[in-house]
Amino acid sequence: MSIRYVDVHSHLQFEQFAHDEEKIINQMQEQGIASIVVGVDFESSKKAVALAEKHEHLYAAVGLHPNHADEPFDEAAYRALAAHSKVVAIGECGIDFFRPVELNNEVKSAQKELLKQHIALAVATNKPLIIHCRPTKGTQDAYHDLIEIVKEAKKEHSKLRGDIHFFVGGIKEAEAFFALDFTISFTAVITFARDYDAVVRAVPLAHILSETDAPYVAPASRRGQRNDPLSVIDVITKIAEIRGEDPEIVRETLLANAQRLFFA
Repeated sequence: MSIRYVDVHSHLQFEQFAHDEEKIINQMQEQGIASIVVGVDFESSKKAVALAEKHEHLYAAVGLHPNHADEPFDEAAYRALAAHSKVVAIGECGIDFFRPVELNNEVKSAQKELLKQHIALAVATNKPLIIHCRPTKGTQDAYHDLIEIVKEAKKEHSKLRGDIHFFVGGIKEAEAFFALDFTISFTAVITFARDYDAVVRAVPLAHILSETDAPYVAPASRRGQRNDPLSVIDVITKIAEIRGEDPEIVRETLLANAQRLFFA
């Protein structure tokens, strides 16, 4: 199969796809769309690996989402999963200061400790991270904390790299991540919200990736419906439109970016 697009973050293993998973995966193949199926806990990570094993154009990431920081992280079990040849990243892991019912120092500390365990696993396996980072409303607090944690880790582990999934930060935060060898990825939210245009326009194309976060955040054409990796085409088309650039050049560059980070 000739890959034309890479959706670097989907959850095809989730129950929302139980009735038509094969149909979607076949349509992806027809359109040259590859996807990284991302785990949020051990069970979904196992399912991601199983899907990737079954389909040439699917890959997997294994990890424990920060909103599950109260669950045990069995490093040995995740390491065994990560050894599979179709596992191309560790995650999704990170920091979420937006969603917890009660955000206190204990919650923040647990999330950061879990993230550091994922960083150690990424270093040990030499795989990039897929990071979920969501700040409290109206701030960039989680991004600033994340930047400090990654900076500290990079002092000892210069090869540490990864992608900041569903980026909602500003230009300054984006530039800080680029300096640390991290990319940022955009979802189909850019097809109906204008909040991200300035960042999409300003940052170097070499540091951008495309994703869907399917089944969440369907593009404007399917607003309110379940999303799927086919909408990665909408994302790339919109990035090109916002930047005023040739869609084919944008597609080729984002494809090369994904290949360099995850498949090199």
